[in-house]
Amino acid sequence: MKRAFSERRFLGFILFAAAGILLFTFVVMTLWNNILTPVLGVRVINFGQALGILILSKILFGGFRGGGWRGRGRYWSQVPEKWQSMTPEEKEKFKQEWKNRCNRNNTSRYTDNTTSEPS
Repeated sequence: MKRAFSERRFLGFILFAAAGILLFTFVVMTLWNNILTPVLGVRVINFGQALGILILSKILFGGFRGGGWRGRGRYWSQVPEKWQSMTPEEKEKFKQEWKNRCNRNNTSRYTDNTTSEPS
């Protein structure tokens, strides 16, 4: 009796997951075709291509180990505690490191070009 219930439950889960994937793929395809086509002029995609985009985004942004963005929340929840325990020197060093990280690609915009002589 328990085995039949667990098999039905497993089959129900598989069917529910498949229906969810099909529905989500349809939503991606519809949004792509109705928003990106007129705005950016990209080509219309079919159902298989929408499924491929979903799989590619899972590989690029979520990975296959699970967690995705959910696993990164643990780090950011600990930041306020770490910040409170830092000395003022450590806080300043932390701020400077993040400023350097954020401005790494935009340094040319913020550099002062005073070395050239006025014309």
